[in-house]
Amino acid sequence: MTQTFRLATRGSDLAVKQAVAVEDALASRSREVEIRTVETRGDRIPDALIHELGKTGAFVRSLDEEVLSGDADLAVHSLKDVPTEGMDDLVIAGVPRRAPAGDVLVTPDGRDLEELAPGAVVGTASLRRTAQIGAARPDLEVEPIRGNVDTRIEKLLAPTLQREHEARMDASEEEMTANSSSDGSDNRSTGSGSGDGGGAADDREFGRTVEEWFDSLSDLERAAMERKVDREYDALVLAEAGLRRANLLSSVPTVRLEREEFVPAAGQGAIAVVAVDPDVIETVNSAVDHPRTRVETTTERTILAELGGGCIAPIGINAILQGSYVRTNVRVLSPDGTEEVAETRDLDVEQYTKDAVAFAQDLADRGAAKLIDRAREEAETGENGGTHNR
Repeated sequence: MTQTFRLATRGSDLAVKQAVAVEDALASRSREVEIRTVETRGDRIPDALIHELGKTGAFVRSLDEEVLSGDADLAVHSLKDVPTEGMDDLVIAGVPRRAPAGDVLVTPDGRDLEELAPGAVVGTASLRRTAQIGAARPDLEVEPIRGNVDTRIEKLLAPTLQREHEARMDASEEEMTANSSSDGSDNRSTGSGSGDGGGAADDREFGRTVEEWFDSLSDLERAAMERKVDREYDALVLAEAGLRRANLLSSVPTVRLEREEFVPAAGQGAIAVVAVDPDVIETVNSAVDHPRTRVETTTERTILAELGGGCIAPIGINAILQGSYVRTNVRVLSPDGTEEVAETRDLDVEQYTKDAVAFAQDLADRGAAKLIDRAREEAETGENGGTHNR
């Protein structure tokens, strides 16, 4: 008889796609999976920024409780959201092959970070990204943004698309008026670019009718056209992995940010499958665990746990397995990006967890601990805006 695993996940499109990927991996081991969507605390407060949801795990704990109570056998998380402590009896049973770990800059027109005008507004919900942007371009304004990946992109695209639509409508109306005046009639268009009186002709300014332009838009762009926004953004910084898994990477112009400068969050780009039952853990581990990804993410999470920064300090940690070494880049910043402690070090793969602990201790002694303590104090008083280290 085929064993069926009950898998708990958030209900967002991205989370479900991650769950389906795990389902497919388990299917290769003749295991059936029943996916159950669970509303988390983070989902219940959609307009609040991550820092207002409490400690790390706002999108994790509700799923874990399903496993701990026996109502689910597995839960799937983005690994960067999984706390490095306080997991009770839960075990990270499987870490599948990691997607690209870095961040990308998303703009309506494909600009890179250097091309953004002084004072341009960049949206992010991450304290880490806020600090890194501040360090690279202190002349930019960083503003919070919340929502699923597609929601954030719609907020970015909406003003530009809406202004273009209005301009096209005005041009079409002017053309209809001109055509009406030239033939002595009063046959104005409603602005749709269709109908008699010259409305089917291309808009002279834009080369296409309003209808032709609208038909050329993607579903994402059409959704953005309908969105009302209270704040305009010139750019966003998002995880490349999230865009890839949401099948949105080719839908908007993106520029990869250098990982040496924009060091990702620990575990970024990776998925974690957690369980408590030993038999389930063994099955999941053999079916989905990717050894290279396990080494890299364990290195990152070991350093994060040792530093103790959690969700209150801007910390980037990225490890890459290179032969007999794990090249590890760590960057700890002040919330405004004006101070930092950073280093890249090669850790011996034969004792990478031990070396990771020593690396973290060295960074702490060099001033990282002071930066983290200061960030914690500012978070408690609300001075740093408290955005989450995602």
